[in-house]
Amino acid sequence: MWKFLKIVGSVLLVAVAAILIYASTKPDSFRVERSAAMNVPPEKIFPYIEGLKRWTEWSPYEGRDPAMKRAYSGAESGKGAVYEWDGNDDVGKGRMEIVDSTPTHRVVIKLDFLKPFEGHNMAELTVEQKGGQTIVTWAMYGPSTFMTKLIGTFVDMDDMIGRDFAAGLAKLKAVVEK
Repeated sequence: MWKFLKIVGSVLLVAVAAILIYASTKPDSFRVERSAAMNVPPEKIFPYIEGLKRWTEWSPYEGRDPAMKRAYSGAESGKGAVYEWDGNDDVGKGRMEIVDSTPTHRVVIKLDFLKPFEGHNMAELTVEQKGGQTIVTWAMYGPSTFMTKLIGTFVDMDDMIGRDFAAGLAKLKAVVEK
């Protein structure tokens, strides 16, 4: 029996070591990006992106905790606008600050997650008119910590976050095309 337990323990130790080694080989940064075509001009879309109070109308994260606490500070919209939230485990706690804004074209956001996991990333929304449509792209990028790499070994982060971005862009499309 003792020999069997030693073998099982050795196999488990090798398996854990292999997972840790594999996780360490993953890239040191990540980028998740989704786009959607909308049938309105950029001027109609942009206020919903650079006005953080308007995110409640389309963000896929807003409906996940009806009791979520929200706080706004800084500029009303554009560079310097700040949005902080504190909610359940589905939305966590964090802060967004617009650090750059080019009207009707691009918004860059410093994104700090505080709970349930700490993370410091950037988000970028770009708006580009192509023909009779406007293409809105939502991206998030940043460093991949070892914990992020380890979680990414078991969970496809691009798929998980990408689904949220696609849902948010679909909702934004519905709101602006009304």
